[in-house]
Amino acid sequence: MGIITYREDLKQKSQILRKEMTKEERHLWYDFLRTYSPSFHRQKPIGNYIADFYCASVKLIVELDGGQHYEDNSLRYDEKRTEYLNMQGITVLRFTNTDIWKHFYEVCTEIDREVKFILGKGY
Repeated sequence: MGIITYREDLKQKSQILRKEMTKEERHLWYDFLRTYSPSFHRQKPIGNYIADFYCASVKLIVELDGGQHYEDNSLRYDEKRTEYLNMQGITVLRFTNTDIWKHFYEVCTEIDREVKFILGKGY
């Protein structure tokens, strides 16, 4: 694990994605993560990827997956991506868009539980 960098060409794309968040991303951001401590960042470039939400102080990514993530090519891409991020010492939590709408409280509870678990380990 070294210093986590990102490709400069992803900066503009991440800015666009911040402006064009999905309804589910907006809900999670404005109704939970925006005021959560420790702080999260939206659409954060990390390596060759852009994380939906990233908390640097605990090295935690929260990803929201729409239906396209369950197609074969996307599943393989997500597995490769998660493997790379894990090798950087980053934990990845994934939730479906349906989870956001039907189990929002549980999603928020799981994120909070993971942050507290990581902080308890001294990361």
